[in-house]
Amino acid sequence: MTGLPHSVPVPPGYRVGSWEVREPLASGAFGTVYAGRHTGGAGAGRPREVALKFLPTGTHTPRRLRHLREMAEREVELLRRLRSPRLIRMYDALTVDDPDRPELDGATVLVLERAEGSLDALLRRTPVPGSGPALLAQICEGLHQLHRAGWVHGDLKPANVLLMKDGSVRLGDFNMAAELEGTHAYAPAFATPDYTPPELLWPEYGERGRRTRPTADIWAFGVLTHLVLTDTHPLPGGSAEARCDAAVRYARGTEELRLSPGLPEPWREIVTACLAPTHERRAGLGSAALLRRVERAAGTVRSPRLPRLRPRAWRRPVLVITLAGALLGAAATVTYTSLRDDGPTYGYHRCPPDSVCFFSEEFGMGRMCSWQGDDPDWLSGDETCGWTRDHPVKSIFNNGVEAEGRGGVAYYRGRDFTPAGVDRTRTMRRTGCTSMRQQGNLAGSYAPLSHRWVPNC
Repeated sequence: MTGLPHSVPVPPGYRVGSWEVREPLASGAFGTVYAGRHTGGAGAGRPREVALKFLPTGTHTPRRLRHLREMAEREVELLRRLRSPRLIRMYDALTVDDPDRPELDGATVLVLERAEGSLDALLRRTPVPGSGPALLAQICEGLHQLHRAGWVHGDLKPANVLLMKDGSVRLGDFNMAAELEGTHAYAPAFATPDYTPPELLWPEYGERGRRTRPTADIWAFGVLTHLVLTDTHPLPGGSAEARCDAAVRYARGTEELRLSPGLPEPWREIVTACLAPTHERRAGLGSAALLRRVERAAGTVRSPRLPRLRPRAWRRPVLVITLAGALLGAAATVTYTSLRDDGPTYGYHRCPPDSVCFFSEEFGMGRMCSWQGDDPDWLSGDETCGWTRDHPVKSIFNNGVEAEGRGGVAYYRGRDFTPAGVDRTRTMRRTGCTSMRQQGNLAGSYAPLSHRWVPNC
């Protein structure tokens, strides 16, 4: 942490609201992240252990302070407005009121979901991780969620890809994020050179910053993909400065990409498309189309909302139920997905928005059943969730949308939301409960047969 410009030193034990600062987790030019603990225990929707991101205001010039404040405000605005499975979750935003500490007084503090580490740290330990393709699929999904909501990340790089305890991915650090106004957004005049497209390396700046577009994130994803899969950069040079010069020559047509021979062919096509030398040539590759290509290359499967069996050699069809509008008595919609011969289907990211999903394997793997409403009997009718007849639930993702009376999902071993067996001895009289936007493995042998949305867990 020491020696980094503009980092925010905060002593262990310092209190901000109901949170206590603990050890530093990461530091950069525009803030420092500390581990934090809730001094009153975990509250509704708030875990006890979090990350506290301090964005500074003290000891800077008025112009610098205004810029830092604007960066903090844009990050808070994005995190308050967007709730997506691939974006880090914000629980609160606080302002330090401590005149005795001018370096902290007025600082913005974001109370964030705590990650286990970053992709940057993973790549330092394992330069070409075996989980790289699956991680890239989730990173791309996060970009798609941002772009679909009308935002540009603006600083996609390994340090800003966060890895959660369950192995899933979140995008974080939205200091440079910008909301689109038509075809452009206006971002701060900063960038990480290795992940910046040629047209933005030396752009013109106006009062509102530099103009940027989603194609800047597409370029960054191409660089990141090449790095994750090969441990090398796609442009020549032994330093970031040299690689920037190569990017400019590449855009002018006097330099070529230096893609690694170890890059598999499907990924080679993806990286080449992402690294088209101009915005205009990248503009045809939107995040939705890119996500489809990345998922095919990674061998992952998206939401079971697709109304057909996936192509190639897929076997063992699995029934997946979506009870759209079940609270209103709507009929169940039955769609089908499949498991591959070479292992379970991957990922919590398959869970549709505004749904709760139960999985047959840990970490969102294997067979899945999803609902948007309550279900008093998983085994009624047309095999509503047939695999739970003789197989326990191993993981869950509550991907619901926050609404009055819907803070969590309770699940029961009996039908009609009743306890059964061991549940009768539990205080809560239910097998379990998962709060909104939470996901994870279930300990023990969970065998629920009904579930209902509840105000809180």
